[in-house]
Amino acid sequence: MSTRALLVTSSVLGENGQSIALANHFESRAAARDSVTVTKRDVVANALPHLDIAELGAWQTPADKRSDEQKALAAQSDNLLEELRASDVLVIAVPMYNLGIPSQLKAWFDRVLRAGETFRYTENGPKGLIEGKRAIILAARGGMYAGTEMDSQTPHLKSMLGLMGITDVEVVYAEGLNMGEAQRDAALKEAFQAIDQLVEAL
Repeated sequence: MSTRALLVTSSVLGENGQSIALANHFESRAAARDSVTVTKRDVVANALPHLDIAELGAWQTPADKRSDEQKALAAQSDNLLEELRASDVLVIAVPMYNLGIPSQLKAWFDRVLRAGETFRYTENGPKGLIEGKRAIILAARGGMYAGTEMDSQTPHLKSMLGLMGITDVEVVYAEGLNMGEAQRDAALKEAFQAIDQLVEAL
């Protein structure tokens, strides 16, 4: 049985981005395994606008009562949700921009974090509706942040995934990439090895 991976990339540097190098390594290793198929979603090349009231209103309007404009707006999110639901593993390749995630990736999360679709509110708080999936975060950073108070990115990503019900999350860090060639090469080598092990386990 094939494992379906959704690979989401978010580097504004395109193929020059270090997070793209991590994503490409994952994809190439997955391609070598007949049991893994990869669907790619580049949220920079296919950027989404910031969420606004018109799109939010389209979601909240019953499907049979939506205008043509609302149907088109709702389809943006619906298509991304269909892509997510069809996957077994969500792989997010993410650079760190100003201690956070790229705004393009936040725009993607804003479309897949939908009340009534991927989570619902209960008297005990929100409950995730996406079950049986796991996530792999491939994090590329210029400095050293993992495990420090400066790393607000990892908790943010885990919280958003957890809101949907995805709590099985592995993080591969490639850090210190702007701190000299030796540090960069060592960090990438270690990250590639970690990715190899994760792909082997898929």
